[in-house]
Formats: sequence, structure tokens, C-alpha cells
Amino acid sequence: MVAIRVKTIMTVAVLFLLTGCALQHDVNRHESHIVALSRQSDRYAKQVTELEQQIQELKRQNNQIVALQDENTQTGTQIRELRSNQESREKELREQMASLRAENYKLREDFQELLGKAEMADHTAKRETKATEDLVREWENRFEQLERITETNRDRIARFESYLSLDTAEKTVSPKPPGVSSGKPLSEDDLYAASKKAFDEKNFEKAREGFQKLLETYPKSQHADNAQFWIGEIYYREKWYEKSILEYQKVIEKYPKGNKVPASLLKQGLAFSNIGDKANARLILQELAKKYPKSNEATIAKQKLKDL
Repeated sequence: MVAIRVKTIMTVAVLFLLTGCALQHDVNRHESHIVALSRQSDRYAKQVTELEQQIQELKRQNNQIVALQDENTQTGTQIRELRSNQESREKELREQMASLRAENYKLREDFQELLGKAEMADHTAKRETKATEDLVREWENRFEQLERITETNRDRIARFESYLSLDTAEKTVSPKPPGVSSGKPLSEDDLYAASKKAFDEKNFEKAREGFQKLLETYPKSQHADNAQFWIGEIYYREKWYEKSILEYQKVIEKYPKGNKVPASLLKQGLAFSNIGDKANARLILQELAKKYPKSNEATIAKQKLKDL
């Protein structure tokens, strides 16, 4: 039993020793493993720290990127606004440029039109001036011829009177103008009224002398333009159209602001038409219609122009 016990004890001791050795070995191994793990953990901790630092750096960089993005967004917005403003301004400038070009083109057209009208008016004025000068020259020549004929006839009459032993002094005394007596001369109003009365009664010689007397005695009379017109009218009624044209011209030249200018132009045009000078008749009637378009004489002139 003792041997068995000793053997058992020894077995237990051996087992204990063996177990103790095994545990010490495991402890050592575990300690080595723990040390290795601790070192690895330190490395991991260091890596984690480094990673955290990298994460913080990445966050900082990300914040910078976000800030830059925001700044870029604001800059992009400003750029877009600037581009939009620039495009609007360019569009406005293009529209203004197009408007200015259109206005410039219109001004050029108007200038060319006015230049053409001015050239035409100048040409017409020169032509009318030449026609008027030719007309005046022609009528001056005719008037001189009439004066020569009158002088010749006067000489013939004088010779006849001398041959017939007539009292020429008595024959050549002109009758007194209407209303003129040996007493006080008539006023301008009375002289004009008496002369007009003679005209209305178709006593043209007496009326002519009265109107001429008024012009000589009262050259600045308010009736002067009318008196001159009626002198022209007397010659027109007598069908001495050439002389009436000259008398009407005196109304136009001496009394341009008088009320007888349109009538004088009309009767001049009709007088030219009556002697067959249709070119001058048209010129004068056209001038009347242009200068006095609302007058009754202009209406008659327009109708007459259709017949010429």
C-alpha cells in the first residue's frame, strides 16, 4: 500500500512537475505573445494616431476644398453675372449701333433727297429766271416797238393836222381826270371812287386818267395797288394784252404785299394765253397756284392749267 502510495505520490509529483513545466512554458509563451501583441498594439496605436492625424489633415484639406468650392461657387456666380451683364450690354450696344446705322442711312437718304430737290429747284429757278428775263426783254422790245409806232403815228397825225390847218394845241389838251375841277383837288378816296365809277361804267379812258392821276398825286395812297391793277385791267379789257401784262407786273413788283398780287398773276397768265404764249402762261399760273394755294385765283389758275 505504501509502495502504491509512494508510487502514486511520485506519479502525482511527476505529473505535477510535468504540469508545472507545461504551465510555465505556456506562461512564457503567452507572455511572449502578450509582448508581441503589446508591441503590435503599440504599432497599431501609432498607426491609428498617424491615421487620425491623416484624417484631421484630410478634414482640414476637405474644409479648404469646401471653402474653395464655396469661393469658386461665388466666383462662378459673379462670373456668370458679369457674363450676363456683358452680354446684355453687348446686346444693347448692338441694338444702339443698329439704330444709329438705320438713322445714319435715313439721314443719307434725306440728304440725297434734299440735295436732289435743291438741285431741281435751282435748275427750275434758273430756268424760270431765264424765261422771265427773256420775257421781260421780249416785252421791252415790243414796248419799244409800240412806242416807235406811237411816235410815228403821232408825227403822222401832226402832219395831217398841219395839212388840215387844225388847232393842234386844242386837240392835244387832255380832258381832266374824273372829278377834277378848277377848284380844290379831290382827296385820294374821292378820286379813287370817281375813277372806279368810271371804270364800272366802261368809260375806260376817263377811268385810266383818274387812276394815273391818283398814283401821281398820292403815290403812297392805300388805293395805289388797286389803282395800278385797274389800269392793267383797262388795257386787258381793251385787248391790249401786252400793255396789260406790263401794268400787272407793276402791281407785283411795287406792291408785293397788296391784295391784288394774286389777281395780277392770274390776269398776266390769261393775257399770255390770249396772245398764244402758253409757255409763259403756264409758268405764271403755276407760280400763282404755288404761292397762293388757298386763293380763289389759284383755283381758277389750276383749272386753266388743265386747258393749256
